[in-house]
Amino acid sequence: MANLVNLERVSLAAGTQLLLDDVSLGIGTGESIGVVGRNGGGKSTLLGVLTRQRPVDSGRVTHAGEVRVAQVAQDDDLPAGISVRQAIHGSVLEHEWAGQVAVRDVLAGLLGDAQAGAVGGLDVPVGPLSGGERRRVALARALVADANLLLLDEPTNHLDVEGVAWLAEHLATQWRRPSRALVVVTHDRWFLDAVAIATWEVGDGAVAAYEGGYAAYVLARAERERIAAVAAERRDNLLRKELAWLRRGPPARTSKPRFRIDAANALIADEPPPRDGVELVRFATARLGKDVIDLHEASLRLGDTVLLDRVTWQLAPGERVGIVGVNGSGKSSLLRVIAGRQPLDSGRRKQGVTVQIGFVTQEVRELEPLAGRRVIEAIEAVRATTTLGGKPISASQLAKRLGFPGPRQQARVGDLSGGERRRLQIVRVLLDEPNVLLLDEPTNDLDIDTLTSLEDVLDGWAGTLLVVSHDRYLLERLTDSQVALLGDGRLRHLPGGVEEYLRLRQDVREAGAPAPGGRRTAPSASGSPAVASAAPGASAAAQREARKTIARVEKALARLHDQEQRVHAELAERASDHTAVTGLAARLRELHAQESALEEEWLAAADVLD
Repeated sequence: MANLVNLERVSLAAGTQLLLDDVSLGIGTGESIGVVGRNGGGKSTLLGVLTRQRPVDSGRVTHAGEVRVAQVAQDDDLPAGISVRQAIHGSVLEHEWAGQVAVRDVLAGLLGDAQAGAVGGLDVPVGPLSGGERRRVALARALVADANLLLLDEPTNHLDVEGVAWLAEHLATQWRRPSRALVVVTHDRWFLDAVAIATWEVGDGAVAAYEGGYAAYVLARAERERIAAVAAERRDNLLRKELAWLRRGPPARTSKPRFRIDAANALIADEPPPRDGVELVRFATARLGKDVIDLHEASLRLGDTVLLDRVTWQLAPGERVGIVGVNGSGKSSLLRVIAGRQPLDSGRRKQGVTVQIGFVTQEVRELEPLAGRRVIEAIEAVRATTTLGGKPISASQLAKRLGFPGPRQQARVGDLSGGERRRLQIVRVLLDEPNVLLLDEPTNDLDIDTLTSLEDVLDGWAGTLLVVSHDRYLLERLTDSQVALLGDGRLRHLPGGVEEYLRLRQDVREAGAPAPGGRRTAPSASGSPAVASAAPGASAAAQREARKTIARVEKALARLHDQEQRVHAELAERASDHTAVTGLAARLRELHAQESALEEEWLAAADVLD
């Protein structure tokens, strides 16, 4: 393995914050490294140092003579006036790149086909493209470049689930070579597990290296922290013993053996400073009745695009649903409809009397009117005090626990980083104690530690939860079921989760047409639609047996529905009893698993009848 880049005792400060403190590391050929860490901890700065775009205060950055770097920054630098063709291929003639299979594969995977049909063609200007389209163009430019070191900073931002899956597969199989190296900064834990064979954690001026992707990193970090905790306990015990000895004896006694005093001072000096931890806490959940939000024959158009086509959906108390779909299919519009912020073209929306909606939007625009106010004022505007663990707590104390220490509480909201603004947005929404929570791409701008804290808060949350996200790890962790919008206006239940969605998208691509609208829909105990595929006709006996199966399954689904309603009602009544909520949530998962199995059986029988 040949070294491509070396850092030797590199230090770099930004203002008063030390981002890199005497860091030494190297990148060799064949390596695929994921970079994680808290927002503002220095991840993007490290990439800038590796490319020598960011000068260091001390130390040395060395590039091997043969290193060729391709990079995708967190904010793309594509000039607005150039075409997609120029952005990706530069001055390379079409007959030169069109004959390369690898280039055609990249263009097809990211931009629809070799002529970039998904963004309007190779000759369209970059300027009017959406954020997701610009991200795909920037990724295509980097992946077709003649580079042996690829640096990606949050490459999954603005990509849908399908795009993230394609990129992970391409990096792990097609792009990876023994002569190449990959470094990727990402908060997407599924993506990290899929592409990384080593993980760097950046924080407190240091870079800690771990073998493996996210799962291995979590295990290794937990073990490292366990060992540190044991060492800290031993150190504390010894420290108490030493200080007790120093205090022992007559007050006039001023001389002690010097080695004892030095030992105590060394122990105190070795005590690590407290970290500015990000701790999201469990807020009280307002009682939620039996009626939540119902959509009946809901239709919505955006220009000539049909986003919702006569969709009927009943949300149940305590239901936890993930929503996936291609960019532009209407996921955010669906959340706005459910929140009552987007009027329907036709159909009806009904909201329960006790419903209190909390909406974490993708754009964080609700903080714009607060740009001139301080963080503590923005929190107190929602609620000055709340109760945690049965004790009252002030907004200032709460802000400190949520990752805003004293000085940051006085910062202007307009001066916060993207991750801090997102954190403040979530805090304000949760502090309002909603019982229906809508999250639109909540992982944007958040680091992994904050995501883990958010998931911990929502794990035992007893309200109704809807999540739009391209983060598969988050969806699978937080939700019990998933639905999909494929761009044809219909809402499809996904018994097989995200994997089933990707298979459906593959079927659509192979068919070369939009997803068909005439597929049979299976009943769902939760009211969510499901898809059945058409199949050739069968014998009369087989059709009779299929009808019996459908009748039996529908009765079983009805019984499941009644059981779920009872569990949801009990959840609403015992929302403050976390032990009971945990048991009821487990019961719901069992019911959902039975429901999925019955739906699969219903779909198989429906295929026989079609």
